[in-house]
Amino acid sequence: MIKTNGITTFTSESVCAGHPDKICDQISDAILDAVLAQDRQGRTAIECLAGHNKLIIAGEVGANAKVDYASVAKDQIRRLGYTDPKFNFCDKSSIEVYVHEQSPEIAVGVKKKGAGDQGMMFGFACRETDSLMPLPITMANALVKRMDQVREEKIVKYLRPDGKSQVTIEYKDGKPRKILQVVVAIPHEESVNLNQVKEDIYEFVVIPVLERFGFKIKIDDLVVNGTGIWHNGGPASDCGLTGRKIVVDTYGGYARVGGGAFSGKEPSKVDRGGAYAARFLAKNIVAHGLADRAEVRLAYFIGAKKPTMQDVETFGTNKKSHKVILSFMEKILDTSVSGIINGLDLQRPIYLPTAAYGHFGRDEFPWEKIV
Repeated sequence: MIKTNGITTFTSESVCAGHPDKICDQISDAILDAVLAQDRQGRTAIECLAGHNKLIIAGEVGANAKVDYASVAKDQIRRLGYTDPKFNFCDKSSIEVYVHEQSPEIAVGVKKKGAGDQGMMFGFACRETDSLMPLPITMANALVKRMDQVREEKIVKYLRPDGKSQVTIEYKDGKPRKILQVVVAIPHEESVNLNQVKEDIYEFVVIPVLERFGFKIKIDDLVVNGTGIWHNGGPASDCGLTGRKIVVDTYGGYARVGGGAFSGKEPSKVDRGGAYAARFLAKNIVAHGLADRAEVRLAYFIGAKKPTMQDVETFGTNKKSHKVILSFMEKILDTSVSGIINGLDLQRPIYLPTAAYGHFGRDEFPWEKIV
């Protein structure tokens, strides 16, 4: 943040469900869910690459399950609105599948209920929103979700899949004070001029979303399609890749994130399971009044049953001692790999909805539960 006399600013961005990277995330997680629906012990690490009229699915699966990967992918591509061949990416595009059995060197550690990878994970919570998430990413996620809604429900009929949002918030002494700017990028039909797009986005997206959080901006503080034109979105215009939106998936840059992405990985991959555990702990620390801000940090090595690091930073906002907070964390969740999986009930097909609009701050997920 840039700070002057107690005034700071912070910007976060998010992306629509039809963004190329998010297409890949959702296909990866749809495959994971399809595996877990047949085998709760199934292990996956699925990556996708989407480009001009082509999707590549690659990775590893160790499960007693039969999944038609290409068929799962086509279902997601259709759901996301890519059905027109003129997009140069649609459900008729070429799909190549390169999925193999999980490496036995990795599987041996997982079978012993150890971590499926090494790495560090961070979880964060604060009092800026009811969901105990930072306001900038929460608002950015809400904007892209509403953008998708107005397109899918044909409230604004000329919009096309893909899109981004960005929100800049001014803080006074650490508290959100006003919205300085909202940026939206969204493709649309060629017959509609940019002024009309801006007016409709302002009326049907920006105003209702900002009002929900108690803010407003003038239309002059809204930027739509910064270059002045955007008609063709999707993977044909910008290649998509699983796991490339890790900051969008987490805290919008407001807090630290770990070294690994989430989508396509089942929870023994601690990049995912550990990050969910860290958020669960951080959220409960704040929800129970032990601190106003909390960042929980975990680390594992491959095959490790328990974390090699478990600590918390409260940025001077703690109401109880560090020792008391650590003890609280230990009581509410066992952060061994099996403890996370069992404690949060993660071996089930719940992951596709996580792959758009952020993994955190949404009550439907078990790691958001307040105990």
